[in-house]
Amino acid sequence: MFKIIKKEGNAKRGEFTTVHGRIQTPVFMNVGTVAAIKGAVSSVDLKDIKCQVELCNTYHLHVRPGDEIVKELGGVRKFMHWDGPVLTDSGGFQVFSLASLRKIKEEGVYFNSHVDGRKIFMGPEESMKIQSNLASTIAMAFDECPSSRADRKYVKDSVDRTTRWLERCKAELTRLNSLENTINKEQMLFGINQGAVFDDIRIEHAKRISELDLPGYAIGGLAVGETHDEMYRIIDCTVPNLPSDKPVYLMGVGTPANILEGVSRGIDFFDCVYPSRNGRHGHLYTKKGKINLFNARYEKDLSPIEEECNCPACRDFSRAYIRHLLKAKEMLGMRLCVLHNLYFYNNMMEEIRTSIEEGTFASYKATMLDSMSEGEES
Repeated sequence: MFKIIKKEGNAKRGEFTTVHGRIQTPVFMNVGTVAAIKGAVSSVDLKDIKCQVELCNTYHLHVRPGDEIVKELGGVRKFMHWDGPVLTDSGGFQVFSLASLRKIKEEGVYFNSHVDGRKIFMGPEESMKIQSNLASTIAMAFDECPSSRADRKYVKDSVDRTTRWLERCKAELTRLNSLENTINKEQMLFGINQGAVFDDIRIEHAKRISELDLPGYAIGGLAVGETHDEMYRIIDCTVPNLPSDKPVYLMGVGTPANILEGVSRGIDFFDCVYPSRNGRHGHLYTKKGKINLFNARYEKDLSPIEEECNCPACRDFSRAYIRHLLKAKEMLGMRLCVLHNLYFYNNMMEEIRTSIEEGTFASYKATMLDSMSEGEES
């Protein structure tokens, strides 16, 4: 399923074949938490900004509209009118982010819904059933994401439980894929490596989950409070202990610089809310650094967000106009900014793939990092 086309150092140019199409890697997955990109961006728009994979959230779609409803309507891809691959996370990150609303036990996690307070239970089997109902291309294993600052004993116990949960996920998804009424009988399972910032726990866990021979693997529990140097160190020690013939997904990371550093360390899949979240607040990515359209200097600026950018915002609108929309709280301003940022990420991934093919990734990375550090605005 995963073919490595070219390597430059640890950077890989690959192709991952799925039932819903081929994914050219390295790839950035655009985050559509509730089956939509925040900022009035539809699945149809994604075709225009070079998106390959959309990521949706298992927990949030379970809470509303309900995964049974999504299944009845043909699965999440049909529901949101997207014909490409979809990855669904497992709900495991909500075990971390909704800490005040949950209780973790061996069987799974007991939640109070963040929407209406109703009690929810989710364990490995429940997560797999929800993701099967959503009929995504790739389902993520149910795990716990311990804090990067948790003590060693807690992290070790958590990782051991996550391994047991992964074995249950694999068994349950195999069962679900065999059922007659399952929409996507070729749904794939990615396992998740955890271990906070403890190198030896990360390495041991990577070796243990590799034995399960899954279609892909993720590194989770990063970009949750540790330093960039700690994150890069964990990637460096973990990737060599995951299967070299399977894609590696760095969950929830990150900035353009994080992605360039991740690619150079062997990462194939990325996702992050930064481009859409920052776009909604007028913070825009360019090859000369991030700019803030709310700054007064752009009030009469008739140039596009970025020269030579071919996104829908830069093709037709000026910085001055988009700034005006943002100041007037017109939704179009937010939408144009999100479209630009997602295009910037997706286009950067395309440039990364080309540079690896041409053997120029190291120089591309150095040029991008140097250029983007010049113009950061608050």
